[in-house]
Amino acid sequence: MTKERRYDLDWLRVIVFGLLIFYHVGMLFVPWGFHIKNNETSDWFLLPMLFLNQWRLPLLFLISGMGTRFALSYRSQSQFLKERTKRLLLPLIVGMIVIIAPQVYVERLVNSEFSGSYFQFWPKEYFQGIYPEGNLSWHHLWFLPYLLVFSVVSAPLFIYLRDHPNAALLRGLRAQLRRPFGLFIFVIPLYFVEAFIEPFFPVTHALIGDWFALVYYYLFYLFGFEMISVQDDLWPALERHRIYAVWIGIICFFGMVIMWQLPDTTLRHFTEAFLKITNVWAWIFVLLAFAAKYLNRPGPVLHYCNTAVYPFYIFHQTVMMIAAYFIIHADLHILLKFLLLSVITFLGSWILYELVRRSRILRPLFGLKNA
Repeated sequence: MTKERRYDLDWLRVIVFGLLIFYHVGMLFVPWGFHIKNNETSDWFLLPMLFLNQWRLPLLFLISGMGTRFALSYRSQSQFLKERTKRLLLPLIVGMIVIIAPQVYVERLVNSEFSGSYFQFWPKEYFQGIYPEGNLSWHHLWFLPYLLVFSVVSAPLFIYLRDHPNAALLRGLRAQLRRPFGLFIFVIPLYFVEAFIEPFFPVTHALIGDWFALVYYYLFYLFGFEMISVQDDLWPALERHRIYAVWIGIICFFGMVIMWQLPDTTLRHFTEAFLKITNVWAWIFVLLAFAAKYLNRPGPVLHYCNTAVYPFYIFHQTVMMIAAYFIIHADLHILLKFLLLSVITFLGSWILYELVRRSRILRPLFGLKNA
């Protein structure tokens, strides 16, 4: 088995997780629900937040599916599942016990649901019940159990597709990619999920019963694996249509903005679902295409960032919540607060990463391999 790698996908993963810091800081300043809020919110943050919100998680699951195809190019099914369990389940457990607890503590303090020191809260109160009624939670680490479930469920199918490159599914996809805008075939199943499942199953990130999120994100994970399985046809298709995809994304995004101003009707729901899914896929299309053209090259910066991105993801929201506790009621301009929290979150996550990467004991607890 030959080990394969695409540096453009590594760069995209780093970029999207980097944007997650700004996105989560932004959640403090928009009217949407979040664990804690700044003492004032602003509609100025809404448009960029809405734009990022459409495609960042679908793209991460798609890249994860692509990475799974590369991982299975040099691993057996048992090796793959063992590696996934170690790199996903262990950091999840450690994260829930150690990393998420300060977030819940801050939330309870801000909302006057607890008073006392952190060590009065943890472990006695933290392990009492499941969030939001109780305190034990995986908060922003919900991505890990979903990805672990997807990996386990998909492993037999993926092994079959790896060993049968001329399977009917892959032959059909290759033929589709050679047609004009053939990559937009993926919009069809996504549209039906958005139109007919999303209204009945609001996203909870609780895994159990979170049917829309499970089906929706699983499709992106599956599509990522399929696309890399036919990559000889994929990259030329992305190159041919990348500019058209930009225009499709712009039109669909502003079409959604218009839809949000209209009364909530059945026609609006089905139209908005189509615009949303086409918008999501168009921007994923654009990002993959431009990354393939300009970012598919290695380097020491990429190597460092690609290693750091997983611990950064684990640490960032806890650093942000602790810093926000001291800032959200300060008499500062809202933009200054946003910039201050973004810098503190980045620097705090960086310091924690540097401490972890130097310890052979801590590295595997936060998803890093020991050399």
